Amino acid sequence: MPLNSVIFDIDGLLIDSEPQWQKAAEEVFRLYGAQITTEQYNTSVGLRTKEFIHWWFSYFKIPLTEAEKAEQKIVSLVLEKIEANASILPGVAYVFDFFARKNFKIGLATSSPQSVIDLVTKMAGIEPYLTATASAEHLPFGKPHPQVYLNCAEKMNSSPLECICFEDSFNGLIAAKAARMKCVVIPHNAVSKENKWGAADLKLSSLQNFGELHFNLMNE
Repeated sequence: MPLNSVIFDIDGLLIDSEPQWQKAAEEVFRLYGAQITTEQYNTSVGLRTKEFIHWWFSYFKIPLTEAEKAEQKIVSLVLEKIEANASILPGVAYVFDFFARKNFKIGLATSSPQSVIDLVTKMAGIEPYLTATASAEHLPFGKPHPQVYLNCAEKMNSSPLECICFEDSFNGLIAAKAARMKCVVIPHNAVSKENKWGAADLKLSSLQNFGELHFNLMNE
């Protein structure tokens, strides 16, 4: 089935927001006397804030009665940090224009809340390109469950088999493939050599490296 739709993740793919999420999490966890390492944080990339907190609160034996308050604090902090410190990643304008010129429907599917979608969309100037956005914030399950990708495709009136996705996290990659979509993964340099990325249809080092040859290979 020919591709006619493209769906992008946000954090770590369109904007270098992962360090801001990590800093916000570290600040909040310190309030509870816990220190989360970079290695621990990296195992949780792609999870929703709620799942991230429940996982690590259980690990550090922090009362889950504090989870909702901690989630709200992390999201509030991360919005401030993204707006103040995060940068749009290389190739965003290029790749959105690439698919717009092909008359593709363009969507965003993220584990982050709608407030982050709205902020990053504004910062990146991509709102005119978008057909739909989908957040897993209030879904029963977040990535690696495929529901947020399926919801985005449904909003665009696209079959999952007509969609190509761009991801940076392994949880996101699994979600896209579980939705039966093609997936291009652009992992962080620190983990890019790991074998697990072989599950993707294509691995690149940057959005700006995606070109006509890659598109044709994915569209076969």
